Amino acid sequence: MEMLSIEKELKGNAYPGRGIIIGKTPDGTKAVTAYFIMGRSENSRNRVFVTEGEGIRTQAYDPSKLTDPSLIIYAPVRVLGNKTIVTNGDQTDTAYEGLEKGLTFEQSLRIREFEPDGPNYTPRISGVMLVENGEYHYAMSILKSNNGNPAASNRYTFTYENPVAGEGHFIHTYKCDGNPLPSFEGEPKLVDILDDMDAYTELLWNSLNEENKVSLFVRYIDIATGTYETKIVNKNQ
Repeated sequence: MEMLSIEKELKGNAYPGRGIIIGKTPDGTKAVTAYFIMGRSENSRNRVFVTEGEGIRTQAYDPSKLTDPSLIIYAPVRVLGNKTIVTNGDQTDTAYEGLEKGLTFEQSLRIREFEPDGPNYTPRISGVMLVENGEYHYAMSILKSNNGNPAASNRYTFTYENPVAGEGHFIHTYKCDGNPLPSFEGEPKLVDILDDMDAYTELLWNSLNEENKVSLFVRYIDIATGTYETKIVNKNQ
């Protein structure tokens, strides 16, 4: 699989929707994740990321303008012991509760499907990172309609054991802008990761479409110790 430039991928797509990147720094010492949200409607754009415990949640920037919280207010990132869960919806809680009960990541998400926002039927994208005893593995998932047909649910889980330094994988909800919005296709894209967290955060934020970007979360986890650093960027501030 050809490695793609994350900068070019983002700059070349005005509306990938919501996106998850998971990978490892080129120096091999950090587990990396990034999650971004975008919006076309006022309701979607009226959001910020705020810290909650070891994770984050979305919050209305201007509560008076919030019309429908159901699919836009949720906790995208939660931490369960040595596992970091990142998703584009309230399936973060589903994965957390399933993993807590001893289910696998894939099993936990079997009770969920794509979002009920026809005709888009936005895919649910999720990721989990396991950092333990100096080892690091991750998995990504997408639950989507069958080419826009909500009668069938398609489920894909991709697992990456002993990920390679400098490599990341990128999955996003929409293939591109459109009406209705076409779902992401194929396996997560192989993309580059940087050692410098500040530089990577800046690269991602500056590459997202200026009009549609809303918020960005980036976390670098030290694989040897499990300690982490987080950056949050909000367009509304």
